[in-house]
Amino acid sequence: MPPPHVPPALLVLVTLLGAAAMIAWRIRETTTPVSLRKIVGPPLGMSTGFMMFLAPAARVSWAYAGAAFAMGALVLAIPLAHTSQLVRSGDVIVMRRSRAFLWILLGLVAVRFVARAYVERVLTPMQTGAIFFILAFGMIVRWRATMLLAYLRLRDGPPPA
Repeated sequence: MPPPHVPPALLVLVTLLGAAAMIAWRIRETTTPVSLRKIVGPPLGMSTGFMMFLAPAARVSWAYAGAAFAMGALVLAIPLAHTSQLVRSGDVIVMRRSRAFLWILLGLVAVRFVARAYVERVLTPMQTGAIFFILAFGMIVRWRATMLLAYLRLRDGPPPA
């Protein structure tokens, strides 16, 4: 039985709500100290999403999966990494807000809309969701790996003067 049709307006609404949640999370993230757990937790939590591939309808070819992961990690994660600057503030490490983050996030949402419109013509809705999950996972892994290296440099570097 094919999955039920989802109205495009609902998809747009859910995507915009996701973008709003990301903005709120990012603003909150800059008000609290950064820790190893806060950096590593999101990719580990997100990795449970790979369980979707137990369902045959969500499976995609290795080539598609590799291309989606590479696109997320090698292209789309770069702006996120560049707007996530960690700085030492006293005895703690915090993330400095970037004014460009909102614009980068909105740009990523626009790219997602355009890409989704194309991918949906080639793949089923479940496979499209799987591809975009892999793309997002590639983004978060690269972004958080960059943050982790910066965090470790600051944490293990010389103490503040």
